[in-house]
Amino acid sequence: MMRTVIKPILLASVAAVGMTTSACSHGSPVGAQTKTIIVTQTPSTQPTATPTTQPAAATSSPTAAGCLSRYLHGSTGLTQGTAGATLVVVRFKNLNNVPCTLYGFPGVAQAAGTPVTDIGHPSSENPSTARQLVTLAPGGYAYATLQIEEAANFPASRCMQMPATWLAVIPPNQTTPLYIPFKSTACTGSAKLLQVTAVRPGKGGSV
Repeated sequence: MMRTVIKPILLASVAAVGMTTSACSHGSPVGAQTKTIIVTQTPSTQPTATPTTQPAAATSSPTAAGCLSRYLHGSTGLTQGTAGATLVVVRFKNLNNVPCTLYGFPGVAQAAGTPVTDIGHPSSENPSTARQLVTLAPGGYAYATLQIEEAANFPASRCMQMPATWLAVIPPNQTTPLYIPFKSTACTGSAKLLQVTAVRPGKGGSV
């Protein structure tokens, strides 16, 4: 009984396969030529980006180190008397073999004795001169102008006069003084005789 049922199903399946094969053979006839179509596409011309050249970064020369007292020689230049005061050019010479810089005001005191001892009050800053950075090449000079007011301008209660034989000059931003031979009259007491300008380049040929 089971054979009778299965046989018709198998026959039906074979028939279906035959119909499918026949349909495929009619859709693609044997010997038909295949036509190939070649499509050529011309690439659009795009503008070429020109690389931007960045300007080279500006390089500034490094600032020279500050001048140390041990590499400086101090001296006096032009000395000129005025009404009630004396103007003295104080020079700094770079003894080193590399450049160095000075910026601002030196400190100056009148001095005497052995060992050398300061007399009276140190200098104050001359407000009429501004600070500027001065570079000293090897062997180069900078200067400041010292004003020494006459001790005789002050009463004895404010100034006990004493002879000075040195100027004790501390370069800007240093602590060690340079001792420069220079005779003047100093004061002990409350009188302040000294005023100094900021450093400037050169030897200070005129006051």
